[in-house]
Amino acid sequence: MNRPALIIDTPPTPNGDLHVGHIAGPFMAADVHARYLRATGRPVVFSTGTDESQTYVLASARRKGLTPQELGQRSWHEIRATLAAMGVSLDGFAPFDDRYRAAVLDFLTPLHAAGKFRTRTVPLPYNERTGEFLVEGLVSGDCPLCLVFSRGGLCEACGHPNNFDELLDPRSTMDTDDPVTVRDAEILVLPMEEYREQLTEFYRAREHRMRPHTVQLVRELLARPLPDFPVTYPVGWGIPAPFPETPGQTINAWAEGIPAVMYCTAYAAEQIGQPVAADDEHWRAERDAEVVYFIGFDNIYFWGFTHVALLMAHEGEYVLPDAIISNEFYELENSKFSTSLGNVVYPRDLLEEVPRDLIRFYLALSAPEHQQTNFGREALEKVTGSRLVEPWNRLAGLLGKAVAEAGADGIEQPVPDAARQRASAMLDRFRACYELDGYSLNRAAAYIADQLPRLVRAAESGADLGGLFFEVRALLRGAAPILVDLGESAGPFEAGEETAVLPFALPLLAKAGQR
Repeated sequence: MNRPALIIDTPPTPNGDLHVGHIAGPFMAADVHARYLRATGRPVVFSTGTDESQTYVLASARRKGLTPQELGQRSWHEIRATLAAMGVSLDGFAPFDDRYRAAVLDFLTPLHAAGKFRTRTVPLPYNERTGEFLVEGLVSGDCPLCLVFSRGGLCEACGHPNNFDELLDPRSTMDTDDPVTVRDAEILVLPMEEYREQLTEFYRAREHRMRPHTVQLVRELLARPLPDFPVTYPVGWGIPAPFPETPGQTINAWAEGIPAVMYCTAYAAEQIGQPVAADDEHWRAERDAEVVYFIGFDNIYFWGFTHVALLMAHEGEYVLPDAIISNEFYELENSKFSTSLGNVVYPRDLLEEVPRDLIRFYLALSAPEHQQTNFGREALEKVTGSRLVEPWNRLAGLLGKAVAEAGADGIEQPVPDAARQRASAMLDRFRACYELDGYSLNRAAAYIADQLPRLVRAAESGADLGGLFFEVRALLRGAAPILVDLGESAGPFEAGEETAVLPFALPLLAKAGQR
C-alpha cells in the first residue's frame, strides 16, 4: 500500500511547555509511526500545532499574570523546541495565526450555510460576580457519570462529555470562592444524534484498530443519547463567530479541531516542498489519504465523535480517520504529573543528563498504551543501563575485537542464508509492532532489548562476521524509529538481499548521568 499518510498529533494546548508525560503519550507514538512509514517508502505528512483558542490558555494566563496571547506565544516556542529536542520528526509545527483562523471559518461557514447547525437555548454555569459564562477550562466540578473531579465539557477520567450545566457542584477555576449560578444562553450546536448511524458504522469498520479502553468508551457513548455539540459559546476568548444568530459569541475551541489539523497538514506539506492550493487539499476525498490520529484517551470523544461528525456533515467531501491510536495517563513516581504542585519533569532538563535515545527507549518501553504507567528516574537509569547500554556496548566491543583479529576491516564478509532469514524474521516482528493493527511501542522497545543478548552470545561464540553484521544492521533498521540517534544512518526498513556486507563500527552508548 502506497497511500499517502497524514499523521496527526493532536495539537497541544499552549498553556506551558510539554513535560515527559506528554511525550510518552501521543508524541512518541506518532513520531515512531511516521519514521517507520518513511523508512518503508510511504509518503507521509506528519504535523501538529497549538490550539490557542482553548479556555485553558485564558485560565492559565490569568493565574500567571500574563495575557493569553503572551502565554500562547511563549508556550508555542517552548513546545516546538521540546519536540525538536526529543527527536519528534514533525514535517511542520504550524503557527497560530490569521491563516489558522481563516481555515477554521472556511470549514465551519459552509456547514452553517447548509443548515447543519441548530440554535439551542441551553443552561450554562455563570459567575455572578464577574458576569462571565463558565465553560470548558473555566469551570470545574464533579462528573455526573463517574463522580470524579472534572473540568467542563469532558471528563478526563471516564471520557464522557458533560455539556452545559451537567457538572455537579460547579465552581470557577480562576475564582473558586465566587458564587456560580446557571443562566440560559442561545448558542449554535451540531445535533450529534443525527450522525448516530454513520458514527456506528464508522466504528464498526475500525474497531480492530482501536485499543480496548477506546472500544469500551465508544460502546458506552453509543449506548446513550449523543448530546448536542456546542459550536459557539458566549465567551470573549477565541475566534469570533460570524453567524448572525449568535452575535458577540466565539467559536468553541473544540470545533476548531478538524480545520486546525487540515491547516497544520497544509503547513507541514509546504515545509517539505509540497505547495498546496488550499489548506484542506490533503484531506479531500479524492486524495484518498490514510489519516491516523495519535491521541490521549481523554480526548477520544471530541476527536473521535464530534470532529468525525463535523467531517461527515460535509457529506463526503473529506476523508475520515482510518485509525485512532489512544494512550492512557503517564504518572511521575506513581503520582499524577502536576505543574502547579511541582511534580513534573521537563524533557529539556532530562536531556541535560540523559542521552536522547535512552529517554526515548525508556518512554517507549513504559508508554501507557493500555493502562496508567509510571516514569521513574531510578528506573530509567536501571532499565536503560541493564537492557540497552550494557549489552549494546558489549556487542560493539566484541565485534570491534573480532574485526581487528580477523583483519577484516574494509573487507566485505559473506552473509550466510541463515543470517538473512534471521534478519528478515527480526524485521517482521518490528513490522508487527509498528503497523496499526497491532501498534505497540512497548513491544517494539522490548524486542530491541530482547535481541541484544542473542547477538552478544553469537559474537562471543565466534559466529560468522558477515552474518553478525547483517543481523546487527537489521536490528538497527528495526530500532531506528525509536533509537533515532543510534539508527540515524540505518537505511530503509528492509533486510536487503546482499550476499556480502562490510563490517562497520558500532558507536558506544553513554549511560544516564554520564553525558
